[in-house]
Amino acid sequence: MIEAEISLQTEDGTMRAFTTRPDEGGPFPVVFFYMDAPGKREELHDMARRIATTGYYVVLPNLYYRWKDDFVLDFETGANRTEMFDLMNQLSNAMVVQDTQAMLDHVASADFADGSRIGCVGYCMSGPFSLVVAAAYPEQMKCAASIYGVRLAVDEDDSPHLGFPNTKGELYVAAAETDEYAPPEMIARVEAALAESGADGRVEWYPGTHHGFAFPTRTGTFDKAAAERHWVRLHSLFDRNLR
Repeated sequence: MIEAEISLQTEDGTMRAFTTRPDEGGPFPVVFFYMDAPGKREELHDMARRIATTGYYVVLPNLYYRWKDDFVLDFETGANRTEMFDLMNQLSNAMVVQDTQAMLDHVASADFADGSRIGCVGYCMSGPFSLVVAAAYPEQMKCAASIYGVRLAVDEDDSPHLGFPNTKGELYVAAAETDEYAPPEMIARVEAALAESGADGRVEWYPGTHHGFAFPTRTGTFDKAAAERHWVRLHSLFDRNLR
């Protein structure tokens, strides 16, 4: 595998990103991996590697770059938990859409990446980002996944579910059975909006799971069987749309 930390120039500054791809072959289809609230960290790097090893170029940016060059939640003590929520609340859908343009520019200029085949995935905080990006860049984004994403259907003008009619790529929304951040009534609104829009997508419930079930180091919530199921769904989504 070939890995690198790169710097991408956005309208608001320099955004670092972890990238990984196979060391043979190419150009590779691309996956944009949007980080969750605890920050860009080795746990996510490992998840990006799992995608890349099957033949993708994965780009995982630090979305907090406007305020912090590097932030990772201290899971043991939670000492910087308040800072995490402050950062998360400052980051908007519009900012991520803007940052994605820098990512698109990067893959367009990289000879090892195939910029005509791009998908994206987000977890928790970034679940809505993946759906918003799919609507903002319908020609470029061939598919998008939200894994226990929050704020997917809210009473705001930039709510992700409102963008479904503009989306051309396939959408996949994974929902934990017990999730205070993504309650059943919100997921029901997402399902209804998908059906009404005619977008190519579906919602899948993961019985017996809690928010964060796919993160391997998330003590108390990690569910190995559900995590593996989500990997099967994710790889199938990418293979259908990006190969």
